[in-house]
Amino acid sequence: MFERQIKIPTAEELCKEIPVPAALKKIKTERDRLVKDVIAGLSDKFLVIVGPCSAHESAPVYEYVKRLGKLNERVGDKLVLVPRIYTNKPRTRGVGYKGMFSQPNPENKEDILLGIKTIRKLHLEAIEASGLTAADEMLYPENYAYIEDVLSYVAVGARSSENQMHRLVASGIDVPVGIKNPMGGSIPVLLNSVYAAQSPQVFKYGEWQVSTKGNEFAHTVLRGAVDSYGNDIPNFHYETVMRVFRGYLNADNMKNPAVIIDANHSNSGKDFRQQIRIVEEVMQNRLYDRDFKRIVKGFMIESFLVEGRQNRDVVFGQSITDACLGWEDTERLIYDIAEKV
Repeated sequence: MFERQIKIPTAEELCKEIPVPAALKKIKTERDRLVKDVIAGLSDKFLVIVGPCSAHESAPVYEYVKRLGKLNERVGDKLVLVPRIYTNKPRTRGVGYKGMFSQPNPENKEDILLGIKTIRKLHLEAIEASGLTAADEMLYPENYAYIEDVLSYVAVGARSSENQMHRLVASGIDVPVGIKNPMGGSIPVLLNSVYAAQSPQVFKYGEWQVSTKGNEFAHTVLRGAVDSYGNDIPNFHYETVMRVFRGYLNADNMKNPAVIIDANHSNSGKDFRQQIRIVEEVMQNRLYDRDFKRIVKGFMIESFLVEGRQNRDVVFGQSITDACLGWEDTERLIYDIAEKV
């Protein structure tokens, strides 16, 4: 039984209430182009989607993105830095903290209307302060419309990649969508998800029957897999990436072959420090094989101001979900990536 609590305004109503200023729209247009050009192979730059596992509080995220904007000024000729501002992401079991969209204060109860307003204001302040537009995870497809005008990249998580609604909505998104391999690690299932997102679709979205033209910038993200015993199985190694490459080649009408390597999660066994080693191996493989370099277009890296994680929001700028690299290691790692692109 559902108890009605608060009526949430439509996305159109809230976007009018908290609009994107014209100057920031221009920044987003250019940033969208930069990211698309990388995925399409029109740019030699490398994509780095980096930031906290979950954006649980505005102030440290704002500080992190400001630092990233300054770093972007020094590496922007080689890299396209996209801050992770993941506002829908709950704890793994879906119990407790629900993400900023639902729970703008992690110590308080859910307040979705306040959460939507909070994340729109955070995104706008972050763009203005850094010149960078962000990535977010589309955990709940019906929530995407509330932030679609501020994002330059959208991720579909491993637990969602086989969900038909995620595939359908991804087909109508006008920025690149990275679809993670499912938890079991199936490459054919992953490629099927990308194919569906790249294809025209007709479906019910909100109160409307809608049609899409397909998103030619939908692509794969390798995040590792989990076997039936709960063991992590990395899939960032050369052999798996080349299987994805061949899968793209063998598929009909697949556009813009691209792989993003998620350096954390099951690739690292959730040992956040291993992200540095994983990045190093992938960059070496890009030097070794031209096809590998052609298809691997970037990384997802979990990073925050303070390394590690905490159970409650006590330490400013430390994750309350997955453990992350600290800022100093992140800065060194980004410089290292830029040198090897």
